[in-house]
Amino acid sequence: MTDDRLHGVLLLNKPVGMSSHDAIYAVRRMIGQKGGGHTGTLDPLAEGLLVICLGRATKISRYLAVEEKTYEATIRLGFTSSTYDSEGVDPDAVSALSEDLSEEQLTEALARFRGEIDQTVPPFSAVQVNGRRLYKDARKGREIEQLPVRKVTIHEIELQSWCSPDLKVTIRCGKGTYIRSLAHDLGQALGCGAYLAGLKRTKLGIFSLDDSLTLDDINRLHSNSELEKHLLPIGRVLPFPAIEISDDLAVRLVQGPPVRRSDVVRIDGTFDAGETVILRNRNGDCLAVGRAVIASDACDGPDNSELFSYDRVLN
Repeated sequence: MTDDRLHGVLLLNKPVGMSSHDAIYAVRRMIGQKGGGHTGTLDPLAEGLLVICLGRATKISRYLAVEEKTYEATIRLGFTSSTYDSEGVDPDAVSALSEDLSEEQLTEALARFRGEIDQTVPPFSAVQVNGRRLYKDARKGREIEQLPVRKVTIHEIELQSWCSPDLKVTIRCGKGTYIRSLAHDLGQALGCGAYLAGLKRTKLGIFSLDDSLTLDDINRLHSNSELEKHLLPIGRVLPFPAIEISDDLAVRLVQGPPVRRSDVVRIDGTFDAGETVILRNRNGDCLAVGRAVIASDACDGPDNSELFSYDRVLN
């Protein structure tokens, strides 16, 4: 029997070989939970941080779709791959890495990709061209005349180690960046080819792999009825100013009543009209997400007009 008694954000250390969908399904089945979603997929060949929203937290997943991510990548030089990762490497291929590259050469090459760059989307991806997913044509061997090119931002790209043919790099990047494409493009820049041999996501916005749990951890904690205290509360993970409301309004919130000055207990943070804010009760529980109708510095005036426009009620 399943229920949705667990509400909050769970940080999972996803293993290699499991899709994000399968990882979430495994967690839900393990803990007996119906609802669950994530804030950003991780390729089956990648490992690391997957942010899972359980119960009422599924309603806030779009607010957690952060743009900045950090990865530890292993890039193998001397070979090319049709998929830009280990799946598309010809097993009979011979390395094209003819020279012993220095760390200085590699650091200089990596520096070319720092900042805002044009990045070609890999052929094996879910990006749509003319209404079709690229990977569907790629799997059928159809040649794609023009792959989409996107502007992405690489905030940091640092060489951690070099032991031929593998270099390990740390990458902090913005939304939409394909690390597979970055590996492929680096190989083209060096003239020897390269592909992504391993990938670990270590950070996703405010979330860190250091705070995550493995599937075994989750199973053990759930069996001991201790998993709930490892969930991040909704109010803690939403980076927005808050309006604390009266107990009376909190009880009626599911009906979407207007929020007026007389309902406000206090305001935490500052905001302008139109900015995202949350409503919470005296216990600190997040009750709703929406937009401020007026600025925070006008909320203590005599005007008793509405202060808040509802987006999502979380009860």
